[in-house]
Amino acid sequence: MIVDIDVRLAYNVTQPVDLILQVRAPSFADQNVLSETFDLGTPEQLADTAAEAGLGSRTLLRTSKNFACTYVAKVEIDRPTLDVSALGKVPPHLLPGDIVRYLMPSRYCPSDELQSFVASEFGHLDAGRRVAEMRDWIFNHFSYVPGSSNSQTTAIDTFVQRQGVCRDFAHVLITLARASAIPARFASVYAPHVLPQDFHAVAEVYLDGTWHLIDATGMAQASQIVRIGVGMDAAEVAFLSSFGPISPMEKSVNVSISEA
Repeated sequence: MIVDIDVRLAYNVTQPVDLILQVRAPSFADQNVLSETFDLGTPEQLADTAAEAGLGSRTLLRTSKNFACTYVAKVEIDRPTLDVSALGKVPPHLLPGDIVRYLMPSRYCPSDELQSFVASEFGHLDAGRRVAEMRDWIFNHFSYVPGSSNSQTTAIDTFVQRQGVCRDFAHVLITLARASAIPARFASVYAPHVLPQDFHAVAEVYLDGTWHLIDATGMAQASQIVRIGVGMDAAEVAFLSSFGPISPMEKSVNVSISEA
């Protein structure tokens, strides 16, 4: 599977500002960047640093002029779509040290607040069967409504309102998984069938000793997803963080499946 990515961003800048950008797709075991162009114009200062879990990179920059970014890439995906319900759970006491943090509550995923609900609703299931059931429960009970949430919306807010966007669906699934003692994290991704086209968000759960991508919105298959980065929740994987005032002028994200 080959995925084409075309991202155009532009922001009005009225005073010197620091920005952190995370839009580039990294190469690793199940995805390979075949080609890419990454144009940031001419910022005053520019540096790259490793992102969370060593997956991908963040671009740090400072500019006092209007900022524009173009990212064009072709990425090959070699990742099968597995039946999550057939996967086994790794008990917390056997988890690798770097995975343990993904059991913990976080800013947008207060998993300790939903433990009673998880026990009553999904307590008869375990491991991958429970994750699959939680994914399907979210898909069947929540409405995908653009504009229904904001940067302050937590998984609990979404759980109560029963609506949100991909970010919110991912936060709820992550929260339910952690409340089940299954490590889960937030993944910022590109995917070809997302409507409207934009940066996308899915959950990753740790089953059978490795991470598995799961989209509770039903819009993206694991075999078509291009990871950008991962984190405890959306706070760690924003495509753009601004430390100063900026205003958007353009934002377009186009992702498609390529013939070659």
